[in-house]
Amino acid sequence: MKKIPAHFTVGLILMSLVLAIPLSVIADEKSKAKTKEAKKAKIVFISGKPSHGRMAHEHRAGNILLAKRLNASGLNVEATVVEKYGWPKDEKILEDASTIVIFCTGHTRHLLHKRLDSFDKLMKKGIGVVMIHWATEAEKGKAGNKFLEWMGGFCDLHWSVNPHWKPEFKTFPKHPIANGVKPFSVHDEWYYHMRFVKGMKGVTPILSALPPASTLKRPDGARSGNPAVRKAVAEGKKQHVAWAYQRKDGGRGFGFTGAHNHVSWKDDNYRKVVLNAILWTAKVKVPKDGCPSKKPTDEEIKSNLD
Repeated sequence: MKKIPAHFTVGLILMSLVLAIPLSVIADEKSKAKTKEAKKAKIVFISGKPSHGRMAHEHRAGNILLAKRLNASGLNVEATVVEKYGWPKDEKILEDASTIVIFCTGHTRHLLHKRLDSFDKLMKKGIGVVMIHWATEAEKGKAGNKFLEWMGGFCDLHWSVNPHWKPEFKTFPKHPIANGVKPFSVHDEWYYHMRFVKGMKGVTPILSALPPASTLKRPDGARSGNPAVRKAVAEGKKQHVAWAYQRKDGGRGFGFTGAHNHVSWKDDNYRKVVLNAILWTAKVKVPKDGCPSKKPTDEEIKSNLD
C-alpha cells in the first residue's frame, strides 16, 4: 500500500477540526432552541373550599374542566390543578408558573387575604393571574390595592353589586382574549360596577353590557346597591364584567365575574373567553379562532362536584 505523506495527513486532521467546530456550535444552538421550544407554559389552578350548594361556585370542578381543555388544546401549555382544596402546601409549584388561576371565596375569606405579601413577590416576577367569580372580590384597603396592582380591578363590597342577570355581549375589543369569540348571552351571577385603576390605565374591558334596572331592585347594602352604581346604570353606562390588565412590570391579569352557575361552562363562547384569557396571561399566543375546546357533556358537568 502506498504510504500517505505526513503533511497530507496533518492537513486532513486540521481541516476536520476546522469543520467540526462550527458544526458543533450549530448543533448546540439547535439543541438549545429545541429545549426552549419544548418548555411548556405552566398554568396552575387553585381551588377554594366549597361555599355553596351543588352546581354553584364549583371551584374545583370548574378548574378541572378548564385545565382539561387547555391540556387537550394542542398548544404549548401544561395545566395543573392543585390536588386539594385551598392553598398548595408546597408553594414551589407556583415559582415557575406562567400564570396562576384562582377560583375561590372572596373578601376576607379569600385564599390570598393572608398571603398578600408572598403572592405579591410572585406577581413581581411577571407571573400572570386570573381571578374567577367571587375570587375577584377583595377587602378594600391593602388587599384591594394589591388586586388593583395585579389585575387592574376588583369587586368592592360597597361599590360593586352581584345580581343574577342575562347580559347580551354583542361587541368585543381587538384583543387576543376576544379571538374567535362571537356574540353570546348567558344567565349567571355577573358582578358589575367594579373598582378599577384610575383612568382605566392598562385595562381593556372584554365583556361589557348595560344591566337592566331590575338588577338594582334590592335596597342599598353590601353587594346589593349604592347611589354610585344606580347613577351609572341610569346614565346608560355599560358595565364591565370581564377585563384584561397589562401590568407595568410586564405581567398580566384577568378578572371574570361570571361562573356562579357551573352549567355556564357549556356555552362555547363563555368558555372560550376564559380559556383565551388564561393563555394570554401566561403569555402564550392565542390562536386566531381562540383556544379550541370541546363542549362538556352533561355527565362531565356533573362530575367532580363538591
